[in-house]
Amino acid sequence: MTRPTSRRTVLTAALAAAAGAGAVASAGPASAAPSRTSSSPAASPVDNHFWTTYTDWRCGTSAGARAVAGRRPGLVISAPAGSTDYTDPHTGTTSTWEYATWTSPVHRSAVPATEVIASWNARTPPGTWIQIELRGHYSDGTDTPWYVMGRWAAGDNDIRRTSVDDQTDGRSTVWTDTFSLDDAASGLRLVSYRLRLTLHRTPGTRLTPTVHRVGAMASDVPDRFTVPATAPGAARELPVPRYSQNVHVGEYPEYDNGGEAWCSPTSSQMIIEYWGRTPTPEDLAWVKPGLADPQVCHAARYTFDYQYEGCGNWPFNAAYAATYRDMSAVVTRLGSLTDLEQLIAAGIPVITSQSFLKGELTGAGYGTSGHLMTVIGFTADGDVIANDPASPSNDAVRRVYQRREWENIWLRTKRYDANGQVRSGTGGVCYVYWPVSPTPAQHRVLRSLGLT
Repeated sequence: MTRPTSRRTVLTAALAAAAGAGAVASAGPASAAPSRTSSSPAASPVDNHFWTTYTDWRCGTSAGARAVAGRRPGLVISAPAGSTDYTDPHTGTTSTWEYATWTSPVHRSAVPATEVIASWNARTPPGTWIQIELRGHYSDGTDTPWYVMGRWAAGDNDIRRTSVDDQTDGRSTVWTDTFSLDDAASGLRLVSYRLRLTLHRTPGTRLTPTVHRVGAMASDVPDRFTVPATAPGAARELPVPRYSQNVHVGEYPEYDNGGEAWCSPTSSQMIIEYWGRTPTPEDLAWVKPGLADPQVCHAARYTFDYQYEGCGNWPFNAAYAATYRDMSAVVTRLGSLTDLEQLIAAGIPVITSQSFLKGELTGAGYGTSGHLMTVIGFTADGDVIANDPASPSNDAVRRVYQRREWENIWLRTKRYDANGQVRSGTGGVCYVYWPVSPTPAQHRVLRSLGLT
């Protein structure tokens, strides 16, 4: 059985109880407020928008940051706008940092949204880190405060990467990695937003983070216990490496103890290696000798969110994947298995987030309040081929799950738990990782989904 860490499980249950007959808490790793979706491609419930090009970076408002051109444009520190002290809440250490900022233009979402999840791709050499913030504009003409969506570094020696709790204005709240309206039934929506990047470096150096991509997925997914069935598409299976999270039970208590808590980094590592990327021996030198699949331990350490106290922060997993050479990564929602089939057909595996009772997914053998799997293909009958890290061994990871069961547990937004209480599902949340230079077929599919 896999589930979120105990802190998030308790949080989800408490919010679901408080929501009463209104909002339903999310069982995904980030959201504890209502989710909403439709699988209709004619009226997509999802708006993806990302800043990635040299022109994008030049269109923002900068203070000490500048755009750099090249094969992969980005944003760097030019001349610091100032210095600031930051006390790391997880170490108690106060340090001074030079900083520069970049604020995006306002993006008006095609979907007046109830939820927004930011994601970013960046390089942060030692001595640097970044902060990502979001400020939204409500449909009633007022604004949210600036919400911190993450304080992030690829390493963990300068700061401890962290989400920030207790951010709310009484109408919206940030739940670990997801902005969510508190009462979607009120009709209030987020109609536009800006993102702000703050790039930090050690004073007196020429170091700089480089941000290659930042953006967000805004969505308004309708509450539903079931979703429409889709017709099977073409069969294909991708040769994705197989790793079990359960061979790591009890490893590294400081990174949530392995086993059921490591479904997200284990899934991320599978796809990173599918794309031909892997940690170097030097990267893995810190792992205890003799442990199986040390690269999975590495992924757990470098996706770990010190506030959430787990490895299930969705954007932190995408950001980790993008630390590898020439990789892009985002968190988004898909509207149907048809969308997922199009990615598979183009050679792009997808990590999906779902929750279900033991009897709701034939062959799984467990129930979960939140679990990540890697979809690697579809059978001729349209059933889902998944690398399920909740398996006893690497050899047992490949599973075939019934199409109708799968699409429902992944795409629904409401479900019943074992006690008959209403809980929530993720409404199609997934991670998509791909090379910076995809094939033409891959680019077409990614573009059709708003990811490039």
